[in-house]
Amino acid sequence: MSETVVAGIDQGTTSTRCMIFDRQGRTRSLAQSEHRQVFPQPGWAQHDADEIWRHVQRLVPEALAQAGFGHGQVAALGIANQRETTVVWDRATGRSVAPAITWQDTRTSAIVDDLVARCTTDHVMAVTGLQPRTYFAGPRLRWLLDHRRGLRQRAEAGELMFGTMESWLIWNLTGGVHGGVHVTDVTNASRTMMMDLSTGQWDDSMLDLLDVPRAVLPSIRSNAEVYGTCVTPLAGVPIAGALGDQQAALFGQTCFEPGDAKCTYGTGAFLLVNAGPERPTPGAAVLPTVAYALGDDAPVYAVEGSIAMAGSLVQWLRDSLEIIPTAPQVETLASSVEDNGGCYIVPAFSGLYAPRWDQDARGVIVGLTSFVTKAHLARAVLEATAWQTWEVVDAIGRDLGLTLESLRVDGGMTSNHLLMQMVSDVLDVPVERPLVSETVCLGAAYVAGLTVGYWTDLAALSHHRHLASVWRPRMDPAVRTREAEQWNRAVSHALGWVLPTA
Repeated sequence: MSETVVAGIDQGTTSTRCMIFDRQGRTRSLAQSEHRQVFPQPGWAQHDADEIWRHVQRLVPEALAQAGFGHGQVAALGIANQRETTVVWDRATGRSVAPAITWQDTRTSAIVDDLVARCTTDHVMAVTGLQPRTYFAGPRLRWLLDHRRGLRQRAEAGELMFGTMESWLIWNLTGGVHGGVHVTDVTNASRTMMMDLSTGQWDDSMLDLLDVPRAVLPSIRSNAEVYGTCVTPLAGVPIAGALGDQQAALFGQTCFEPGDAKCTYGTGAFLLVNAGPERPTPGAAVLPTVAYALGDDAPVYAVEGSIAMAGSLVQWLRDSLEIIPTAPQVETLASSVEDNGGCYIVPAFSGLYAPRWDQDARGVIVGLTSFVTKAHLARAVLEATAWQTWEVVDAIGRDLGLTLESLRVDGGMTSNHLLMQMVSDVLDVPVERPLVSETVCLGAAYVAGLTVGYWTDLAALSHHRHLASVWRPRMDPAVRTREAEQWNRAVSHALGWVLPTA
């Protein structure tokens, strides 16, 4: 009997990748391709969904060829995706009818402000667990229906389809206009501001508030079930799992017990803590969300803190300021000085996410003196990610009384040892990086493999977890207290920067 494998697709913010995993959870291959980032005006961020689908069609066979397998040896396919990014496409032609509006985009601020002005915040939180924010997919869908000529009428007539990126990919993979399956999974649906977090179904009151026709919506399914069978490029392979990328990373990190926490450091940084089977009720600083729902099992919930800028701040240092020629060199430059020289960078380029939630905040650099060099700026860039992580952990502790014993980390920025040491220092807990750092793809593969019996249970997945690196705190507590105070002072200068227009 020939060896079989599981494939995972991670459709991310800056790139799409396909990875092949074997029964031991080991990576057998990785194929990746970046897609265009479109910023037509301040606060707007867009992708071309058709371009991303073309990349998927190329990357999946490429990953299989690298690993030396045929599609007949793939037991299942799992998909993870950038969560709140919103796609609307034509049911008849299969083409997107507008650019995909990404999770970073803030153009829906007027819609969100209107919801708040109508005193709907308490209702929105009670139903969805979310506060009205530009972050979520529902307001983006409303914006498209309001601002793209003819889309509302076509949506109401059932001619258009809406989804986040996993919906778009599953529909195309299962045949598109020739019988494609229109579904979303419960983790992605929980990020739309249209799903009842307790029932896992679309909520009529939220659809009315956002003025969204039900005809355009996909059906909500669990994370672990066969949604359909691939027509292309893995003909005959079941699509057996889908999760939002951060939930996929939580699953790939085997955070199966309440209190287990992970943080993914990529374009942004996303910290999730397993909160168990009861819906959590945090305050306004962090968000309750579905962690995963396996088939007919009751859902497991999580608490999340989202940080808008992490790796993207390093990219800004490289591309806009041209202080470093390549992203990895930020560590070398930052390591050449012992501290930040009194300089702090607050990366509120498009507002601040958790725990501040200020869409009118803007980035600031404070504490500049003639002593500060580009090395101090590089160190301040890394420290900004560490202190933003601390803010989220502190908020979760205050809201829910959850105390971290350790933090499991993944994503591209975890190759930066200085940053990981900073995170351990400010949190005062060990930071653990797994041997397989691409845990988003791994989590998608794990869920799909569980569905088809490739892996037996969660214990089998935990058995495959192996650590590559561990960082332990070594910061003096007095220094930690002083630097936390300085960080809070720096953030205070960024808040409420944008003045209301006349």
